[in-house]
Amino acid sequence: MNGRATLGRKDGQLVLGELISGRLDDPGPCLVFEDNSWTWAEYARECVDRANLLRNRRVDGPFHIGVLLDNVPDFVMLLGAAALSGAVVVGLNPTRRGPELARDVAQTDCQLIITEQRYRALLSDVGDTVRSDRILTIEDPAWPAELASGAGGPVPEVDLGPDDLFMLIFTSGTSGNPKAVRCTHAKITTPGTAVVGHLQLTRDDRAYLSMPLFHSACVMAGWSPTMVAGSSMALRRKFSASSFLSDVRRYGCTWFNYIGKPLAYVLATPEQPDDADNPLRVAMGNESTHADVERFSARFGLHVFDGYGATESGLNILRTPETPPNAMGPLPEGVAVLHQETGEPAAIARFDGDGRLLNGAEAIGEMVNTRGAGAFLGYYGDEVAEHERMRGGMYRSGDLAYVDAHGFAYFAGRTSDWLRVDGENLATAPIERLILRHHDVAQVAVYGVPNPDSGDDVMASVVVREGATFDPDEFAGFLALQPDLGTKWTPRYVRVTTELPLTQTNKVLKRVLVEQRWRTDDPLWWRPGRETAYRPMGPADADAVEALLVQQGRAALLV
Repeated sequence: MNGRATLGRKDGQLVLGELISGRLDDPGPCLVFEDNSWTWAEYARECVDRANLLRNRRVDGPFHIGVLLDNVPDFVMLLGAAALSGAVVVGLNPTRRGPELARDVAQTDCQLIITEQRYRALLSDVGDTVRSDRILTIEDPAWPAELASGAGGPVPEVDLGPDDLFMLIFTSGTSGNPKAVRCTHAKITTPGTAVVGHLQLTRDDRAYLSMPLFHSACVMAGWSPTMVAGSSMALRRKFSASSFLSDVRRYGCTWFNYIGKPLAYVLATPEQPDDADNPLRVAMGNESTHADVERFSARFGLHVFDGYGATESGLNILRTPETPPNAMGPLPEGVAVLHQETGEPAAIARFDGDGRLLNGAEAIGEMVNTRGAGAFLGYYGDEVAEHERMRGGMYRSGDLAYVDAHGFAYFAGRTSDWLRVDGENLATAPIERLILRHHDVAQVAVYGVPNPDSGDDVMASVVVREGATFDPDEFAGFLALQPDLGTKWTPRYVRVTTELPLTQTNKVLKRVLVEQRWRTDDPLWWRPGRETAYRPMGPADADAVEALLVQQGRAALLV
């Protein structure tokens, strides 16, 4: 297909460029950002102009464009420009620094980078890969001239199909270096089409896009549904819990997508009697707790769909009306939970009368797509990681779960979240869910720190709700009253902090907490022996624990 694309399909699937160029004459609302707005016709024209700019700047090699921007209009316009020009957008993460960011740029073969002034200094180490004259800053006086080079031109004549590469999206990097996931046009439009159908979106809906656009959640489940439905979107530069409700009211947003902890952050803001007086009717995301979904839905008067998914898209799980509390949903056909040691299907989870998982060591395993890769198309520039993800020809999620007798799957953490306490394997997610029952705990992260003798000790970092104070004796009493508290679950260490280290996609960076262990200025409590009471842990106590680790030949675990 040469020449100007028209709104429609190719090979039975939507192509992004067709959705955009087909709306060059559409007067309907498309985009709002702060005090500015664009119709679909204006947005499409901006995308065409940038598409021509990108093609004018193209050099030999992969047509990969690094984008280091917050959620500003230029980002969504560059996504449209890539869809029209054949360029591939590389979403660069502004929390990456120095050599790490330079690694991301080099690994993905960026030939041009578009950024904003606040992030320009972060690119000081990319000179070996991208020359300074190929780093464009949208506030620079030269930027209007760059745009003018492509202004008013025709839609580029390119032949793009559903299987052409559209974007390289980095994984969050909660464990190890981020990996660049290959995302084709179809990998963007397919979930967008599914979200439109699932949420019944129409032209009259408006999305609130506050999750970072360099990540899959906002692109696949936010921007893409807007493109498919022809509705409109309100951009927020960065997510803000305190501004959430005022934003959706100001812009008339009817739905939003999220990933990670945003629901918990909004719930932590002071409750008001008119919270439900807002235009929102639905939300969709993943990684929120059942309790937060229920509280958020009731407080703000909307329906929240929470499921399981990942950038790789090797497997997905959606909640159904019959799904029990704390479960993700029914395990899809072809997806199995495989025991990590045996590689065989894990045992069916058994529970006692209080809901305590009785056979975690046998029932918890890794979720695996036994039919193959699913929608996972590989990592760009990282064959080793890709091979590991697809060991045995099956997509291995890296996430732990257990399945009840009715086929419902329960999240149990990442494979890196396995702890071994007194010879027993534990997963962190069930412990976190239990601690979150505490009325004063807003957020929690559970992870393992080295035990001086062998294995791990359980450590929990908690954030208490606004106005609350952590009471170690009351917390110990609360734990003792939980009927489903596993015998090895009680945290040895409890760190009370004001915030957890997060990725830009609101996922907890547990590796940072593991590295810090008990070396922190935050209030820290511990149980030195078998007693149930907590007492303060100071520098001398930390020295003593580390001395024991050295004495027992486990000093390497302190690195």
